[in-house]
Amino acid sequence: MSRDSRVRSSSVVGPLLLIGFGTMMLLWRWLPDFYPWPVLWKYWPLLLVLVGAGMFWDRARRQTDPEAAPGFPVGSTIGTVVFLIVLAALLWHGHVYAHHDWMHVSDNPGHRGHSTEVVDRKDAKAVHLTVHMPSGELKIEGGSEHLMEGDFYQGSSWSAPSVEYSVDKGIGTLEINQQSSNQLMGNSDNSWRLKLSDEVPMELKVDVGAGRGDLNFSKIDLTRLEINIGAGQAVVDLTGERGKDLRAEIHGGVGEAVVKLPKNVGVVATVHGGLGSIDTPGLKEDNGQYVNLAYGKSPNTIHLTVEGGIGHIRLEQE
Repeated sequence: MSRDSRVRSSSVVGPLLLIGFGTMMLLWRWLPDFYPWPVLWKYWPLLLVLVGAGMFWDRARRQTDPEAAPGFPVGSTIGTVVFLIVLAALLWHGHVYAHHDWMHVSDNPGHRGHSTEVVDRKDAKAVHLTVHMPSGELKIEGGSEHLMEGDFYQGSSWSAPSVEYSVDKGIGTLEINQQSSNQLMGNSDNSWRLKLSDEVPMELKVDVGAGRGDLNFSKIDLTRLEINIGAGQAVVDLTGERGKDLRAEIHGGVGEAVVKLPKNVGVVATVHGGLGSIDTPGLKEDNGQYVNLAYGKSPNTIHLTVEGGIGHIRLEQE
């Protein structure tokens, strides 16, 4: 049998996934209540199961009767279509349920929890901060007179996040963590507002399973930054003056990431966009990296790595 007649597992699966993802992105932008990321983040492994089963069927059929084997991957195509149908049903159920719950919470404020936390730095000279949020809306900014001020809002299916802080040999460790929800909820069902100190050198790690992030670090004295967002949208502001070099990593699974960069601080960015698109206005490409005009001239540099699986990455210079 010739090479051209062999089953190619990527020849149909890729276009079908791009069509499905493009349709989902259009609905996300057009419908204000449509928020697919928690469902997609929870059930995407089903794609591997169904497509893998289809590929196994294609291989078995080809080995049994090579002459009758089709020129396109029937099994993996069917697996992809089944996944898209199941995903559409789950998204529809999750969309209706989230909208219903949002109305229910709005009409009954007592079902929406609210807690606040204030953490003082004590004798810490520097702080390592870890934020783990399974799903929801996260906002971080500077300007706090304390190490951290937090406002946490959650629906009845979420537990209040735990906040733990300790200091050892002048290094503070602050962890904010929340257990996962068992229900498909909209991002408005869980929202955090964190205000951080501008005066404490800080290493920050942010993990958000699915959701939206508005992360303004323009005034925060960051020494290292790592952001992991499984699915959703994030706006990361790294503008402002920098007293030292900053190494920042942003990892996004499915969705959109917008990174705002300073004009007077050197920037060198390495970007891997996966199947999505990359926009870099104000930056020029140099040996596979993107740099601004201040790179190599300013005393400090932002070393940025951005990785996205499927989606849109945009680097904006102020």
